[in-house]
Amino acid sequence: MTAAERPESLERVADIAREAGAVIRAVAKRGTRARAKPDGSPVTEADEAANALIVERLRALAPRAPIVAEESVGPESRPAPRFWLVDPLDGTREFIAGRDEYTVNIALIEHGRPVLGVVLAPARGVCFAGAEGDGAWRGDAAGRRAIAARPPPAGGPVAVASRSHRDARTDAWLAEAGAARVVRAGSSLKFCLLAEGAADLYPRFGRTMEWDTAAGHAVLAAAGGEMRRVDGAPLAYGKPGFENPPFVARGARRCRQS
Repeated sequence: MTAAERPESLERVADIAREAGAVIRAVAKRGTRARAKPDGSPVTEADEAANALIVERLRALAPRAPIVAEESVGPESRPAPRFWLVDPLDGTREFIAGRDEYTVNIALIEHGRPVLGVVLAPARGVCFAGAEGDGAWRGDAAGRRAIAARPPPAGGPVAVASRSHRDARTDAWLAEAGAARVVRAGSSLKFCLLAEGAADLYPRFGRTMEWDTAAGHAVLAAAGGEMRRVDGAPLAYGKPGFENPPFVARGARRCRQS
């Protein structure tokens, strides 16, 4: 996919995410029970139904691109230089608890980089999307507008932290970074707060998987932010086992090095 093709593909992926969001909402209305996966994390009928729909639609959109999706990934999954990363329902715990912070995440990876991503919050009616070289946008009932990450304000950066996975290491890091305020949020919406200039920092030291972060990473990067490992190296995708190391996501820097 060339850079010129990404805006059109982004629109189609956003439509796929909206379809999946409608499936999730329909399941939520009639009620769903959770069960534990082998790793102990919860899964529901909504996760699986959205996963099936997204995989089917992406195969029709780009038949040659492999799909790595949370609810269908297996030990045989091997990413290619170009592949899709999907979390059909990010924030399952939020969904089960009846909160509105869960999301649908779809990202396209090329040579280890997220070059296109969509994050849909079905219960909020909000969609965030971005593609490399084409910027990022937010769409809701009021319409669509371009979004951009901001440099940290003079009064100190606003940080976001996980609603369910905040720990002492995170609190210590935020104190050292001089965070003026910490906002708690669930799912990949944390990246979107940075992308739209509502926050500045998101450190994560606990376990995450690539499908948890890729779509939000793509939106943030398209909006002018960045995401790196804590040692400063770029966070790459397609790693064995698909597990991420600790990372820090940031909005725009005041001065960028050439």
